[in-house]
Amino acid sequence: MDKEVKIYSTPGCPYCKMAKEFLLKKGVEFIDYDVKKDKEALKEMKKISGGAIRVPVISLCNEVIVGFDRGRMEQALSCLKQSSKIE
Repeated sequence: MDKEVKIYSTPGCPYCKMAKEFLLKKGVEFIDYDVKKDKEALKEMKKISGGAIRVPVISLCNEVIVGFDRGRMEQALSCLKQSSKIE
């Protein structure tokens, strides 16, 4: 299971900012890729999301979420909590 949380974003995106703030409040570490500057990250974002061109794209616990969806993120984060209890 991939426990690494990735967020593909752009600097001026308000939903990207909300997603990052949400993760920070939950105490979740993540890697932030600026897809305006990082063309490889943009390619990876499109590949994992089925071609999405809007941000944020959030990859966590083998799930890909396009856009800021608090409910889906809460559900996906539950796998991080579960996996940390096992280790």
